[in-house]
Amino acid sequence: QVQLVESGGGSVQAGGSLRLSCAASGYTYSSYCMGWFRQAPGKEREGVAAIDSDGSTSYADSVKGRFTISQDNAKNTLYLQMNSLKPEDTAMYYCAFARGSWPSLTLRRYDYWGQGTQVTVSS
Repeated sequence: QVQLVESGGGSVQAGGSLRLSCAASGYTYSSYCMGWFRQAPGKEREGVAAIDSDGSTSYADSVKGRFTISQDNAKNTLYLQMNSLKPEDTAMYYCAFARGSWPSLTLRRYDYWGQGTQVTVSS
């Protein structure tokens, strides 16, 4: 059973930065992908960024050039560096894990989810 625990959310003013972390445990797959998703009140959950075990990445157009996804394999931790934050980035951010490579931003691709961490950006 894969377990995911997010941290690093908080409140920040527009233009600021935050780094989210996701500690993963309980998996033994050598081929996998992990992603960050977000859900704002009244909206559907959407893919933000993903990375696979080969280091390939994908980003939503809305965050390209501002967000960077990375992973520390030694620590089994996934990161999302968020710069130049905007009020529209306000959402609950979730970490997710899927077996198999290819950094997908499609929700149904993922088998395991964390509980989420709140990000609030004020104008």
